[in-house]
Amino acid sequence: CASSGGFGLGPAMGFVKDVGCGTNRIRFDQCRMVEHMTYDEMKRALAMVDSPIEKLEMVMDFGAHLECVPDTAVCSEIVGCSSFVQICRDGARFYANADSALVRGIVAIIVAMVDGRSASEIKNMDIAGEFATLGLNLGAGRLNGVNSMIRFLQNL
Repeated sequence: CASSGGFGLGPAMGFVKDVGCGTNRIRFDQCRMVEHMTYDEMKRALAMVDSPIEKLEMVMDFGAHLECVPDTAVCSEIVGCSSFVQICRDGARFYANADSALVRGIVAIIVAMVDGRSASEIKNMDIAGEFATLGLNLGAGRLNGVNSMIRFLQNL
C-alpha cells in the first residue's frame, strides 16, 4: 500500500480507522481489513459511516481483500461493465476479480451476498434491492455494471 493511504487518494482521504462504537466497533488499518468479512458484516460497517467518500473508501478496502480465485473455479467475464470483471464459481463458493479498485469492492460485496448459495436461491434473491440499501453513491455507469453482475448471477 502506498503511504498516501492507498489507491492514490492522498493523505487527507485515508481509510476509516475505527467505525462504530462499543461492541459494534470495527477496526480497519490504513490498507487492509483486520479480518475477512461476511456480507452482513460489510453491511453493518457501511451503515456506521455517514460520509459518502468514506463509504467508497471502505468499499475499495473490501475489494483489496478478495480471496484468491482457486484453479478449480470456473470464471466468466461480466459483459456490460466498463471495467474488466470476472465472477468465478467453485461449487457454492464465489470469487471475483476486477481491474478497478472501486469495482473490486463492489463485486466483493455482491459475491459476499451470494457466497454459499445455490443457483435457485440466488435466482430468488432481490440482490439489486439489497445492494440499494447500502446507500452507496455510485454513478450511472457503475450502476449499469452492478446490474450486469446481478443479471449474470441470477441466470446461473
